[in-house]
Amino acid sequence: MPATPTARSLCLLLALALSAAPLQAARPKAKAPVRAKAPAAAVAEPAMPATRCGDDDQLRLKREPAAAADTAMAQTDPRAYLVQVAETAMQRSRQVGVSQLLAQSAADELREAELAGLPQVQLSLSGFGVASTVRSVRQPDGAEARVALQAAGPVWDWGQRKQLVEWRRQLAEAAQAARQGQAEQIALQAVSLSLERSRFTLQLQVYGQYIRKMACLVEALETITELDRGRASELVQAQKQQQLAELALVATQDQLRGVETRLRRLLGDPLPPVASLSAVLARLPDLGQMQKELLASSEVTQANAQALAAQRLADSVSAGQKPQVSWLANANLARGNGDNREYTAGVQVSIPLFRATDAPQRDAARRRAEAANLQRDETLEAKHWRLTEVHDAAQNSLDRARRIAELLRASQQLRGATLQQWQQLGRRSLFDVMGAEADYYSLRVAQVNALYDAQQAVAMMGSMGKGVLELLR
Repeated sequence: MPATPTARSLCLLLALALSAAPLQAARPKAKAPVRAKAPAAAVAEPAMPATRCGDDDQLRLKREPAAAADTAMAQTDPRAYLVQVAETAMQRSRQVGVSQLLAQSAADELREAELAGLPQVQLSLSGFGVASTVRSVRQPDGAEARVALQAAGPVWDWGQRKQLVEWRRQLAEAAQAARQGQAEQIALQAVSLSLERSRFTLQLQVYGQYIRKMACLVEALETITELDRGRASELVQAQKQQQLAELALVATQDQLRGVETRLRRLLGDPLPPVASLSAVLARLPDLGQMQKELLASSEVTQANAQALAAQRLADSVSAGQKPQVSWLANANLARGNGDNREYTAGVQVSIPLFRATDAPQRDAARRRAEAANLQRDETLEAKHWRLTEVHDAAQNSLDRARRIAELLRASQQLRGATLQQWQQLGRRSLFDVMGAEADYYSLRVAQVNALYDAQQAVAMMGSMGKGVLELLR
Protein backbone atom coordinates (compact mmCIF):
# COMPACT_ATOMS: atom_id res chain seq x y z
CA MET A 1 0.00 0.00 0.00
CA PRO A 2 1.54 3.38 -0.92
CA ALA A 3 2.36 5.58 2.01
CA THR A 4 0.02 8.48 2.63
CA PRO A 5 1.34 12.06 2.86
CA THR A 6 0.63 12.09 6.60
CA ALA A 7 2.64 8.91 7.21
CA ARG A 8 5.41 10.25 4.98
CA SER A 9 5.59 13.47 6.95
CA LEU A 10 5.52 11.67 10.29
CA CYS A 11 8.37 9.36 9.29
CA LEU A 12 10.34 12.31 7.96
CA LEU A 13 9.85 14.13 11.25
CA LEU A 14 10.96 11.04 13.18
CA ALA A 15 14.02 10.61 10.96
CA LEU A 16 15.05 14.21 11.56
CA ALA A 17 14.65 13.76 15.33
CA LEU A 18 16.73 10.58 15.40
CA SER A 19 19.43 12.03 13.16
CA ALA A 20 19.70 15.03 15.46
CA ALA A 21 19.94 12.86 18.60
CA PRO A 22 23.65 11.99 18.27
CA LEU A 23 24.51 15.66 17.77
CA GLN A 24 22.48 16.63 20.80
CA ALA A 25 24.10 13.86 22.90
CA ALA A 26 27.54 14.93 21.72
CA ARG A 27 27.05 18.47 23.07
CA PRO A 28 26.42 18.07 26.80
CA LYS A 29 26.03 21.06 29.00
CA ALA A 30 29.23 22.92 29.74
CA LYS A 31 30.54 21.70 33.05
CA ALA A 32 33.91 21.53 34.77
CA PRO A 33 35.39 18.06 34.30
CA VAL A 34 35.13 15.92 37.38
CA ARG A 35 37.62 13.09 37.71
CA ALA A 36 36.84 10.22 39.97
CA LYS A 37 38.93 9.58 43.04
CA ALA A 38 37.05 6.44 43.04
CA PRO A 39 36.31 5.89 46.58
CA ALA A 40 32.97 6.95 46.35
CA ALA A 41 30.63 4.40 45.04
CA ALA A 42 28.31 5.63 42.39
CA VAL A 43 25.72 7.85 44.02
CA ALA A 44 22.39 7.17 42.42
CA GLU A 45 18.89 8.13 43.45
CA PRO A 46 16.65 5.30 44.64
CA ALA A 47 14.35 5.86 41.70
CA MET A 48 15.99 7.14 38.54
CA PRO A 49 14.23 10.23 37.14
CA ALA A 50 13.13 10.29 33.56
CA THR A 51 16.13 10.77 31.30
CA ARG A 52 15.81 13.18 28.41
CA CYS A 53 17.58 12.87 25.08
CA GLY A 54 21.18 14.07 25.43
CA ASP A 55 20.90 14.62 29.18
CA ASP A 56 24.09 13.14 30.65
CA ASP A 57 23.76 14.64 34.12
CA GLN A 58 21.29 11.98 35.25
CA LEU A 59 23.65 9.20 34.16
CA ARG A 60 27.00 10.55 35.32
CA LEU A 61 28.54 9.03 38.46
CA LYS A 62 29.01 11.51 41.28
CA ARG A 63 32.54 11.12 42.59
CA GLU A 64 35.12 13.09 44.50
CA PRO A 65 37.86 14.79 42.46
CA ALA A 66 41.19 12.97 42.35
CA ALA A 67 44.77 14.19 42.34
CA ALA A 68 46.17 14.90 38.89
CA ALA A 69 49.04 12.41 39.34
CA ASP A 70 46.69 9.60 40.36
CA THR A 71 44.36 10.33 37.47
CA ALA A 72 47.26 10.39 35.00
CA MET A 73 48.54 7.01 36.22
CA ALA A 74 45.06 5.49 36.05
CA GLN A 75 44.64 6.64 32.45
CA THR A 76 48.16 6.08 31.04
CA ASP A 77 49.83 3.28 33.03
CA PRO A 78 47.27 0.70 34.17
CA ARG A 79 49.92 -1.87 35.14
CA ALA A 80 51.65 0.54 37.51
CA TYR A 81 48.21 1.48 38.82
CA LEU A 82 47.37 -2.14 39.67
CA VAL A 83 50.80 -2.68 41.25
CA GLN A 84 50.27 0.35 43.47
CA VAL A 85 46.78 -0.84 44.42
CA ALA A 86 48.07 -4.31 45.33
CA GLU A 87 51.01 -2.97 47.37
CA THR A 88 48.72 -0.60 49.28
CA ALA A 89 46.37 -3.47 50.11
CA MET A 90 49.25 -5.64 51.36
CA GLN A 91 50.63 -2.85 53.54
CA ARG A 92 47.23 -2.25 55.14
CA SER A 93 46.28 -5.90 55.62
CA ARG A 94 46.18 -7.19 59.20
CA GLN A 95 46.22 -10.74 57.88
CA VAL A 96 49.60 -10.10 56.28
CA GLY A 97 50.77 -8.58 59.57
CA VAL A 98 49.70 -11.68 61.48
CA SER A 99 51.51 -14.00 59.08
CA GLN A 100 54.59 -11.77 59.30
CA LEU A 101 54.65 -12.10 63.10
CA LEU A 102 54.24 -15.87 62.83
CA ALA A 103 57.17 -16.02 60.40
CA GLN A 104 59.32 -13.99 62.80
CA SER A 105 58.41 -16.26 65.71
CA ALA A 106 59.38 -19.31 63.61
CA ALA A 107 62.74 -17.64 62.90
CA ASP A 108 63.24 -17.10 66.66
CA GLU A 109 62.52 -20.77 67.30
CA LEU A 110 65.11 -21.69 64.65
CA ARG A 111 67.73 -19.60 66.43
CA GLU A 112 66.75 -21.29 69.72
CA ALA A 113 67.36 -24.72 68.17
CA GLU A 114 70.74 -23.60 66.75
CA LEU A 115 71.90 -22.38 70.17
CA ALA A 116 70.74 -25.52 71.99
CA GLY A 117 74.04 -27.30 71.24
CA LEU A 118 76.12 -24.79 73.18
CA PRO A 119 77.23 -25.72 76.75
CA GLN A 120 74.76 -24.93 79.48
CA VAL A 121 76.16 -23.41 82.66
CA GLN A 122 74.14 -23.09 85.88
CA LEU A 123 75.03 -21.48 89.20
CA SER A 124 73.10 -22.47 92.35
CA LEU A 125 73.28 -20.57 95.66
CA SER A 126 71.71 -21.86 98.87
CA GLY A 127 71.80 -21.06 102.60
CA PHE A 128 70.20 -22.90 105.50
CA GLY A 129 70.55 -23.88 109.13
CA VAL A 130 72.13 -27.23 110.09
CA ALA A 131 71.22 -29.42 113.05
CA SER A 132 72.40 -33.05 113.39
CA THR A 133 72.55 -35.90 115.91
CA VAL A 134 75.25 -38.57 115.87
CA ARG A 135 74.65 -41.72 118.04
CA SER A 136 72.04 -39.90 120.09
CA VAL A 137 74.45 -37.08 120.74
CA ARG A 138 73.25 -33.72 119.44
CA GLN A 139 75.88 -31.84 117.53
CA PRO A 140 76.29 -28.06 117.65
CA ASP A 141 73.82 -26.18 115.50
CA GLY A 142 75.02 -23.76 112.85
CA ALA A 143 74.42 -22.07 109.51
CA GLU A 144 75.75 -23.23 106.18
CA ALA A 145 76.03 -21.63 102.73
CA ARG A 146 76.55 -23.65 99.57
CA VAL A 147 77.59 -22.70 96.05
CA ALA A 148 77.24 -25.14 93.14
CA LEU A 149 78.48 -24.51 89.60
CA GLN A 150 77.36 -26.95 86.93
CA ALA A 151 78.21 -27.16 83.23
CA ALA A 152 77.10 -29.72 80.64
CA GLY A 153 77.06 -30.20 76.90
CA PRO A 154 76.39 -32.87 74.28
CA VAL A 155 79.17 -34.98 72.81
CA TRP A 156 77.32 -37.40 70.53
CA ASP A 157 73.57 -37.69 69.96
CA TRP A 158 73.32 -39.54 66.62
CA GLY A 159 72.42 -36.30 64.84
CA GLN A 160 69.36 -35.54 66.96
CA ARG A 161 70.28 -31.90 67.55
CA LYS A 162 71.13 -31.39 63.87
CA GLN A 163 67.79 -32.84 62.80
CA LEU A 164 65.95 -30.61 65.25
CA VAL A 165 67.71 -27.57 63.79
CA GLU A 166 66.72 -28.64 60.27
CA TRP A 167 63.16 -29.24 61.46
CA ARG A 168 62.95 -25.70 62.79
CA ARG A 169 64.56 -24.36 59.63
CA GLN A 170 61.94 -25.98 57.42
CA LEU A 171 59.16 -24.73 59.69
CA ALA A 172 60.58 -21.22 59.38
CA GLU A 173 60.60 -21.55 55.58
CA ALA A 174 57.01 -22.80 55.66
CA ALA A 175 55.98 -19.82 57.81
CA GLN A 176 57.71 -17.43 55.41
CA ALA A 177 55.97 -19.09 52.46
CA ALA A 178 52.66 -18.77 54.31
CA ARG A 179 53.31 -15.04 54.76
CA GLN A 180 54.03 -14.69 51.04
CA GLY A 181 50.91 -16.69 50.22
CA GLN A 182 48.77 -14.46 52.43
CA ALA A 183 50.22 -11.34 50.82
CA GLU A 184 49.59 -12.85 47.38
CA GLN A 185 45.95 -13.53 48.23
CA ILE A 186 45.47 -9.93 49.32
CA ALA A 187 47.19 -8.65 46.17
CA LEU A 188 45.03 -10.88 43.96
CA GLN A 189 41.90 -9.73 45.76
CA ALA A 190 42.82 -6.07 45.26
CA VAL A 191 43.59 -6.60 41.55
CA SER A 192 40.42 -8.64 41.04
CA LEU A 193 38.22 -6.01 42.69
CA SER A 194 39.89 -3.26 40.65
CA LEU A 195 39.11 -5.20 37.48
CA GLU A 196 35.50 -5.68 38.58
CA ARG A 197 35.25 -1.98 39.34
CA SER A 198 36.46 -1.15 35.85
CA ARG A 199 34.09 -3.75 34.36
CA PHE A 200 30.99 -2.23 35.95
CA THR A 201 32.13 1.30 35.09
CA LEU A 202 32.30 0.32 31.40
CA GLN A 203 28.93 -1.36 31.66
CA LEU A 204 27.48 1.85 33.07
CA GLN A 205 28.80 3.73 30.05
CA VAL A 206 27.16 1.23 27.68
CA TYR A 207 23.84 1.35 29.51
CA GLY A 208 24.03 5.13 29.58
CA GLN A 209 24.39 5.25 25.80
CA TYR A 210 21.50 2.80 25.47
CA ILE A 211 19.30 4.95 27.72
CA ARG A 212 20.11 8.09 25.74
CA LYS A 213 19.26 6.28 22.51
CA MET A 214 15.91 5.15 23.88
CA ALA A 215 15.26 8.64 25.32
CA CYS A 216 15.77 10.18 21.88
CA LEU A 217 13.42 7.61 20.38
CA VAL A 218 10.79 8.35 23.06
CA GLU A 219 11.03 12.09 22.45
CA ALA A 220 10.59 11.59 18.71
CA LEU A 221 7.59 9.33 19.26
CA GLU A 222 6.04 11.80 21.70
CA THR A 223 6.16 14.41 18.96
CA ILE A 224 4.67 12.00 16.43
CA THR A 225 1.97 10.79 18.85
CA GLU A 226 0.74 14.37 19.26
CA LEU A 227 -0.05 14.32 15.54
CA ASP A 228 -1.06 10.66 15.21
CA ARG A 229 -2.67 9.06 18.26
CA GLY A 230 -2.56 5.68 16.54
CA ARG A 231 1.17 5.50 17.25
CA ALA A 232 0.61 5.54 21.03
CA SER A 233 1.38 1.81 21.39
CA GLU A 234 4.80 2.39 19.84
CA LEU A 235 5.44 5.17 22.36
CA VAL A 236 4.49 2.86 25.25
CA GLN A 237 6.82 0.16 23.94
CA ALA A 238 9.70 2.62 23.58
CA GLN A 239 9.14 3.94 27.10
CA LYS A 240 9.13 0.39 28.42
CA GLN A 241 12.43 -0.32 26.65
CA GLN A 242 13.92 2.83 28.15
CA GLN A 243 12.79 1.82 31.63
CA LEU A 244 14.34 -1.63 31.20
CA ALA A 245 17.64 0.00 30.24
CA GLU A 246 17.43 2.28 33.27
CA LEU A 247 16.73 -0.72 35.49
CA ALA A 248 19.83 -2.47 34.14
CA LEU A 249 21.88 0.66 34.83
CA VAL A 250 20.63 0.88 38.42
CA ALA A 251 21.41 -2.81 39.00
CA THR A 252 24.93 -2.25 37.67
CA GLN A 253 25.35 0.74 39.97
CA ASP A 254 24.38 -1.46 42.92
CA GLN A 255 26.99 -4.03 41.91
CA LEU A 256 29.58 -1.27 41.59
CA ARG A 257 28.76 -0.02 45.09
CA GLY A 258 29.32 -3.50 46.51
CA VAL A 259 32.68 -3.85 44.75
CA GLU A 260 33.83 -0.43 45.94
CA THR A 261 32.79 -1.23 49.51
CA ARG A 262 34.98 -4.35 49.50
CA LEU A 263 37.79 -2.45 47.81
CA ARG A 264 37.56 0.34 50.36
CA ARG A 265 38.15 -2.22 53.13
CA LEU A 266 41.44 -3.13 51.45
CA LEU A 267 42.63 0.31 50.36
CA GLY A 268 40.97 2.69 52.77
CA ASP A 269 39.05 5.84 51.95
CA PRO A 270 39.22 7.60 49.55
CA LEU A 271 39.77 5.09 46.78
CA PRO A 272 42.09 5.76 43.84
CA PRO A 273 40.44 6.85 40.58
CA VAL A 274 38.87 4.30 38.29
CA ALA A 275 41.48 3.13 35.76
CA SER A 276 41.05 2.01 32.18
CA LEU A 277 41.76 -1.72 32.57
CA SER A 278 40.03 -3.21 29.55
CA ALA A 279 43.26 -4.64 28.06
CA VAL A 280 45.87 -4.62 30.84
CA LEU A 281 45.92 -8.44 31.17
CA ALA A 282 44.47 -9.37 27.80
CA ARG A 283 47.52 -11.40 26.67
CA LEU A 284 47.24 -15.09 27.50
CA PRO A 285 50.51 -16.42 29.04
CA ASP A 286 52.10 -19.65 27.85
CA LEU A 287 50.68 -22.67 29.67
CA GLY A 288 53.98 -24.58 29.69
CA GLN A 289 55.85 -21.68 31.26
CA MET A 290 53.14 -21.19 33.86
CA GLN A 291 53.29 -24.88 34.80
CA LYS A 292 57.03 -24.54 35.43
CA GLU A 293 56.39 -21.53 37.63
CA LEU A 294 54.02 -23.55 39.80
CA LEU A 295 57.04 -24.85 41.72
CA ALA A 296 57.84 -21.26 42.72
CA SER A 297 54.37 -20.60 44.12
CA SER A 298 54.10 -19.91 47.83
CA GLU A 299 51.57 -22.69 48.36
CA VAL A 300 53.81 -25.38 46.82
CA THR A 301 56.84 -23.98 48.66
CA GLN A 302 54.97 -24.14 51.96
CA ALA A 303 53.79 -27.72 51.35
CA ASN A 304 57.31 -28.82 50.40
CA ALA A 305 58.82 -27.19 53.50
CA GLN A 306 56.22 -28.84 55.73
CA ALA A 307 56.99 -32.24 54.19
CA LEU A 308 60.72 -31.81 54.78
CA ALA A 309 60.06 -30.60 58.34
CA ALA A 310 58.01 -33.71 59.10
CA GLN A 311 60.80 -35.93 57.77
CA ARG A 312 63.43 -34.11 59.89
CA LEU A 313 61.24 -34.49 62.98
CA ALA A 314 60.88 -38.22 62.35
CA ASP A 315 64.68 -38.54 62.06
CA SER A 316 65.09 -36.57 65.28
CA VAL A 317 62.69 -38.85 67.16
CA SER A 318 64.57 -41.93 65.92
CA ALA A 319 67.94 -40.47 66.93
CA GLY A 320 66.64 -39.51 70.37
CA GLN A 321 65.91 -43.15 71.16
CA LYS A 322 69.57 -44.16 70.77
CA PRO A 323 72.37 -43.87 73.37
CA GLN A 324 73.39 -40.29 74.18
CA VAL A 325 76.84 -39.10 75.20
CA SER A 326 77.41 -35.83 77.04
CA TRP A 327 80.04 -34.20 79.27
CA LEU A 328 79.45 -32.90 82.80
CA ALA A 329 81.39 -30.72 85.23
CA ASN A 330 80.39 -29.79 88.81
CA ALA A 331 81.98 -27.63 91.50
CA ASN A 332 80.40 -27.57 94.99
CA LEU A 333 81.54 -25.37 97.87
CA ALA A 334 80.04 -25.36 101.41
CA ARG A 335 80.95 -22.85 104.17
CA GLY A 336 79.66 -22.37 107.69
CA ASN A 337 79.11 -25.62 109.52
CA GLY A 338 82.32 -27.02 108.19
CA ASP A 339 84.33 -26.29 105.05
CA ASN A 340 83.66 -28.74 102.22
CA ARG A 341 84.75 -28.64 98.58
CA GLU A 342 83.89 -31.07 95.80
CA TYR A 343 84.88 -31.09 92.11
CA THR A 344 83.68 -33.56 89.49
CA ALA A 345 84.12 -33.77 85.73
CA GLY A 346 83.58 -36.51 83.21
CA VAL A 347 81.50 -38.07 80.48
CA GLN A 348 77.99 -39.41 80.86
CA VAL A 349 76.50 -42.11 78.65
CA SER A 350 72.71 -42.62 78.68
CA ILE A 351 71.58 -45.94 77.23
CA PRO A 352 67.81 -46.49 76.95
CA LEU A 353 67.04 -50.11 77.78
CA PHE A 354 63.28 -50.28 77.59
CA ARG A 355 60.59 -47.68 76.97
CA ALA A 356 57.23 -48.94 75.78
CA THR A 357 56.42 -45.59 74.14
CA ASP A 358 59.40 -45.53 71.78
CA ALA A 359 57.93 -47.63 68.96
CA PRO A 360 54.56 -45.82 68.78
CA GLN A 361 56.31 -42.45 68.93
CA ARG A 362 58.67 -43.40 66.12
CA ASP A 363 55.90 -44.85 63.94
CA ALA A 364 53.68 -41.80 64.44
CA ALA A 365 56.44 -39.44 63.36
CA ARG A 366 57.20 -41.55 60.30
CA ARG A 367 53.54 -41.67 59.24
CA ARG A 368 53.20 -37.90 59.67
CA ALA A 369 56.15 -37.49 57.31
CA GLU A 370 54.53 -39.78 54.73
CA ALA A 371 51.25 -37.86 55.03
CA ALA A 372 53.08 -34.54 54.52
CA ASN A 373 54.72 -35.93 51.38
CA LEU A 374 51.36 -37.03 50.01
CA GLN A 375 49.88 -33.63 50.85
CA ARG A 376 52.67 -31.89 48.96
CA ASP A 377 52.13 -34.08 45.90
CA GLU A 378 48.38 -33.49 46.07
CA THR A 379 48.87 -29.74 46.31
CA LEU A 380 51.13 -29.69 43.27
CA GLU A 381 48.81 -31.90 41.21
CA ALA A 382 45.72 -29.90 42.19
CA LYS A 383 47.40 -26.64 41.22
CA HIS A 384 48.52 -28.19 37.93
CA TRP A 385 44.97 -29.15 36.94
CA ARG A 386 43.54 -25.92 38.30
CA LEU A 387 46.01 -23.96 36.18
CA THR A 388 44.97 -25.92 33.09
CA GLU A 389 41.32 -25.25 33.87
CA VAL A 390 41.85 -21.51 34.38
CA HIS A 391 43.98 -21.29 31.22
CA ASP A 392 41.20 -22.91 29.20
CA ALA A 393 38.66 -20.52 30.73
CA ALA A 394 40.81 -17.51 29.82
CA GLN A 395 41.28 -18.80 26.28
CA ASN A 396 37.55 -19.39 25.89
CA SER A 397 36.78 -15.88 27.19
CA LEU A 398 39.19 -14.28 24.73
CA ASP A 399 37.75 -16.35 21.90
CA ARG A 400 34.25 -15.33 22.98
CA ALA A 401 35.32 -11.67 22.97
CA ARG A 402 36.64 -12.01 19.41
CA ARG A 403 33.44 -13.67 18.24
CA ILE A 404 31.33 -10.98 19.90
CA ALA A 405 33.43 -8.30 18.18
CA GLU A 406 32.53 -9.86 14.82
CA LEU A 407 28.89 -10.01 15.84
CA LEU A 408 29.04 -6.37 16.91
CA ARG A 409 30.10 -5.31 13.44
CA ALA A 410 27.20 -7.24 11.92
CA SER A 411 24.84 -5.92 14.61
CA GLN A 412 25.94 -2.36 13.91
CA GLN A 413 25.20 -2.80 10.21
CA LEU A 414 21.83 -4.37 10.98
CA ARG A 415 21.07 -1.61 13.45
CA GLY A 416 21.76 1.11 10.91
CA ALA A 417 19.90 -0.65 8.10
CA THR A 418 16.86 -1.33 10.29
CA LEU A 419 16.64 2.29 11.39
CA GLN A 420 17.01 3.50 7.81
CA GLN A 421 14.33 1.15 6.52
CA TRP A 422 12.00 2.16 9.34
CA GLN A 423 12.54 5.80 8.49
CA GLN A 424 11.79 5.06 4.85
CA LEU A 425 8.02 5.02 5.14
CA GLY A 426 7.66 2.12 7.55
CA ARG A 427 9.45 -0.68 5.71
CA ARG A 428 10.41 -1.93 9.18
CA SER A 429 8.40 -1.71 12.38
CA LEU A 430 9.45 0.16 15.50
CA PHE A 431 9.78 -3.17 17.27
CA ASP A 432 12.45 -4.18 14.76
CA VAL A 433 14.31 -0.97 15.54
CA MET A 434 14.16 -1.49 19.29
CA GLY A 435 15.13 -5.15 18.90
CA ALA A 436 18.19 -4.17 16.87
CA GLU A 437 19.18 -1.58 19.48
CA ALA A 438 18.72 -4.02 22.37
CA ASP A 439 20.73 -6.67 20.53
CA TYR A 440 23.56 -4.23 19.81
CA TYR A 441 23.93 -2.95 23.38
CA SER A 442 23.55 -6.41 24.92
CA LEU A 443 26.42 -7.57 22.69
CA ARG A 444 28.53 -4.66 23.90
CA VAL A 445 27.91 -5.64 27.52
CA ALA A 446 28.71 -9.27 26.67
CA GLN A 447 31.98 -8.16 25.06
CA VAL A 448 32.94 -6.23 28.20
CA ASN A 449 32.17 -9.28 30.34
CA ALA A 450 34.18 -11.60 28.11
CA LEU A 451 37.24 -9.32 28.18
CA TYR A 452 37.16 -8.95 31.94
CA ASP A 453 36.48 -12.65 32.53
CA ALA A 454 39.66 -13.37 30.57
CA GLN A 455 41.64 -10.83 32.58
CA GLN A 456 40.38 -12.24 35.86
CA ALA A 457 41.55 -15.69 34.75
CA VAL A 458 44.97 -14.36 33.71
CA ALA A 459 45.38 -12.63 37.09
CA MET A 460 44.50 -15.89 38.86
CA MET A 461 47.03 -17.76 36.73
CA GLY A 462 49.70 -15.26 37.74
CA SER A 463 48.91 -15.68 41.43
CA MET A 464 49.23 -19.47 41.07
CA GLY A 465 52.85 -19.07 39.93
CA LYS A 466 55.34 -16.38 40.87
CA GLY A 467 52.60 -13.95 41.80
CA VAL A 468 50.23 -11.45 40.23
CA LEU A 469 52.64 -8.57 40.93
CA GLU A 470 55.38 -10.38 39.03
CA LEU A 471 52.96 -10.85 36.15
CA LEU A 472 52.07 -7.14 36.14
CA ARG A 473 55.67 -6.03 36.28
